[in-house]
Amino acid sequence: MSDNARAKLPLSLPTSLPSGLHARGRGAGSNACGRFEATRREVFDDGWDLTLEARVLRTEVRQETPRSALRRNTSPDIAFDRSINPYRGCEHGCIYCFARPTHAYLNLSPGLDFETRLIARPGLGAVLERELRKPGYSAAPVAIGTNTDPYQPIEAEYRVMRELLEVLAAFRHPVTIVTKGALIERDLDLLAPMAAQGLLHVGISITTLDDGLSRKLEPRAPRPARRLQVIARLAEAGVPVRVMVAPVVPGLTDAETEAILTAARDAGARAASWIMLRLPREVSALFRDWLATHYPDRAARVMGRVRDLHGGQDYDPQWGQRMRGQGVWADLAAQRFDRATRRLGLDGKLAPLRRDLFAPPPRPGDQLSLGL
Repeated sequence: MSDNARAKLPLSLPTSLPSGLHARGRGAGSNACGRFEATRREVFDDGWDLTLEARVLRTEVRQETPRSALRRNTSPDIAFDRSINPYRGCEHGCIYCFARPTHAYLNLSPGLDFETRLIARPGLGAVLERELRKPGYSAAPVAIGTNTDPYQPIEAEYRVMRELLEVLAAFRHPVTIVTKGALIERDLDLLAPMAAQGLLHVGISITTLDDGLSRKLEPRAPRPARRLQVIARLAEAGVPVRVMVAPVVPGLTDAETEAILTAARDAGARAASWIMLRLPREVSALFRDWLATHYPDRAARVMGRVRDLHGGQDYDPQWGQRMRGQGVWADLAAQRFDRATRRLGLDGKLAPLRRDLFAPPPRPGDQLSLGL
């Protein structure tokens, strides 16, 4: 991020919210300072006892001028080596989101700031095009949506994901998309032809089929039934869809594994995957506070199971274990998932994406081949 863009970042909210300001429809219940902040802001009662008109905490968006699009990945337990992030922060507000700690690098809180102080990156498509035209660039599937959701609500206005898809389609570049957002249906005019060429996979994340639980866990994401409709619409258009049972929250959502897989298969999903709940850095405290607020009777049980999965800790970042956990509960979860996917015919993999079609489209003024 440029110094100019960083200077325009929205100011972090106070650690505690002022009286009269409501965080209705948000996942986090607090706004603890990020780990890199040198100062913190607190609400202070000056004794005047002035009444404030009740108001709801609004989403604020700032724009960044992007200097790069492709982000390289070398993690040994992840299948892709490059990704793109159209946005920083995510309005869906999923309390379990492992990307929340990235907001600390912006001197913003992984709590409420992460879901209310967002950064959009318009112009990212043009930056991507420059990178794809570099001599020696070799195409491989690019992952979008692995950090924050590219189809979160602000995409309707900023259309950064649409920019990226237009470039990727023109270059015939393979891409995988992960989302909860129903706005992906807007882009079927681009997605369907890419899928027909073998250039596209889509993963739709479903954590629970329970509307009440979903509204608490992921307050501004589409309802579970709406996500099943998205799977159906994508499948009808010929887009290969993988349902992602993610995250599995032990003691809270794990009992729904078979039901989620069955509903997704019936909607048209061709494959499935799962990830155990991950609580890195600040996410752990946020999630524990959330449990104490919404499910105090289950909090000890849920966190006890989480620690059983991670060697007695809230989270173990070891490669190969961080997304599954270890021990008897991890083994049982894996066996349960494997049996269900075999029974439902979801245990296969989606066909590999094509790389051989990649070709930068000609630009005005380019010398064309004579075709000899």
